[in-house]
Amino acid sequence: MRTNRSIPAATVIPVLTYPDVRAAVAWLEAAFGFAERVRIGEDHRAQMRVGDGALIVADTGGERGAPTGGPVTHAVMVRVDDARAHCEHARAHGARIVMEPADFEYGERQYQAEDLAGHRWTFSQTLADVAPEEWGGTTVG
Repeated sequence: MRTNRSIPAATVIPVLTYPDVRAAVAWLEAAFGFAERVRIGEDHRAQMRVGDGALIVADTGGERGAPTGGPVTHAVMVRVDDARAHCEHARAHGARIVMEPADFEYGERQYQAEDLAGHRWTFSQTLADVAPEEWGGTTVG
């Protein structure tokens, strides 16, 4: 795949819509530890990075709108080194914790949070390398 400095290098790049792009960028940096990479216009879009992943923060308009508080239609998963510490940091910066850190049989400790616009996030810490067959999954391919 060719590289282009005008787009994040990640293979999958979620685009999430917020009513105020600049406020969202500041909040995502403070609460979740993301870093702004590219600013597009004053309040149009921003590219953010976290680890080797990426996210685009987009403004509302046209067909784009922020979550409205209805059913959860999406979640973005981000791997972290310490889910408990990350959770406490996010909580201290105003994240609404919807699931406290919990350990799962598939070798992950995870928690879930909602950001300032209602987007759902799952943060996951690897505790062990577990074969999917050990917890009821099936390895395919």
